[in-house]
Amino acid sequence: MDALAQRLVPDEMWAAARPLLPAPPPRPQGGGRAAADARGVMVAVVYVLTSGCAWQHLPPSFGVSVPTAHRWFTRWSEANLWQSLSEATSPTPALAAWTRTIHECAARRVHR
Repeated sequence: MDALAQRLVPDEMWAAARPLLPAPPPRPQGGGRAAADARGVMVAVVYVLTSGCAWQHLPPSFGVSVPTAHRWFTRWSEANLWQSLSEATSPTPALAAWTRTIHECAARRVHR
């Protein structure tokens, strides 16, 4: 799984994405579960986006629940993360091509 995660979200991409992530929404009730690992969620979301699988078919081996992955995808899409990430990686051709692909896949999912 580590090799797949590294291919889906390489370190360079994560370094560009991390500062672009929107802050988690406030939890007025306090307590509750700790937030999921953002990189792990991004790996799961990128897998769903680029593989074309349905959200409900996200393999449990990613360690992220389907509702969590979809909720974070929605939040990130509303924050225009995919476009921003594509722009942030534009100086690196190979990485720019990958993030552009992710952005295009995300745009198709948002407009379904």
